[in-house]
Amino acid sequence: MGNPLHIVDVFAEAPYGGNQLAVVLDAGDMSSDQMQKIALEMNYSETTFVTSDHEIKGGYPVRIFTPTLELPFAGHPTLGTAWVIRRHLAEGVPEALRLNLGVGQVPVRFEEDAEGKELTWLSAPPIELGSTFAAEQVAAALRLTPDDIDDRAPVQRVSAGISVTIVPLRGLDALRRSGLDLEAFAPLGPEGSLPVVYLFCPEARSDKNDLSARLFFDANGVREDPATGSATACLGSYLLEHEYFPGPEISLRIEQGYDINRPSLLLLRAREVDGLRKILVGGHVIPTASGQLL
Repeated sequence: MGNPLHIVDVFAEAPYGGNQLAVVLDAGDMSSDQMQKIALEMNYSETTFVTSDHEIKGGYPVRIFTPTLELPFAGHPTLGTAWVIRRHLAEGVPEALRLNLGVGQVPVRFEEDAEGKELTWLSAPPIELGSTFAAEQVAAALRLTPDDIDDRAPVQRVSAGISVTIVPLRGLDALRRSGLDLEAFAPLGPEGSLPVVYLFCPEARSDKNDLSARLFFDANGVREDPATGSATACLGSYLLEHEYFPGPEISLRIEQGYDINRPSLLLLRAREVDGLRKILVGGHVIPTASGQLL
């Protein structure tokens, strides 16, 4: 019998929304090359491989692959994989567990929202804030004008294991018009890394939500991600750093994926106490298929 395979939609409010994830269990005997080929076959933004059916040093070992490379951390794969482990590997139904990822051990916990739906939350790994850029430097590469970029906070490179350039916009109109010109952006990207750009604005389609976001990246051409947990974690530290909202604590509902027909809702909690930042990213996980690799 082949490896168990589960497909889930992460940060989804309904089936076939959010960000798709394939989770392969019992993958301890697979080589890195096999994992990479399976991730390419799945062709989702990420596929994960759980390499042990029990905890090792307090966490389940997991590897994350895009169709072209392995990642040390990514948000929606962390949440989706933890959800699958909780239901198909863990004893009982634990309220929390840990994943051993490339960046280290990442805690995940589970709770019910006000409507009784299960939420899955991750605690973000350490986040580094890097170089800043003037609006004039990036606007053209995003098919925008400098006036579209919000001057309350800078354009800044931030990393939670993967470097992302965060761009604050004034509103939904600019967000809808945005894109990514790879050639124009190339001089601004981190050396040796593919460009990843996260744009957000303080408007949302639903009155229940607070921000809207889009994320563009290079994968043999520009692609847009429907829901990006790692970038949302970076946003949490960024918003605290630049006091985008008053106070040392924020709790936000962020829309993403609407422009590519994969509506997603990401929840962000961030607070700073005694100079230390704690960032939580959460959302719903909806299963869509189960089977096995042949």
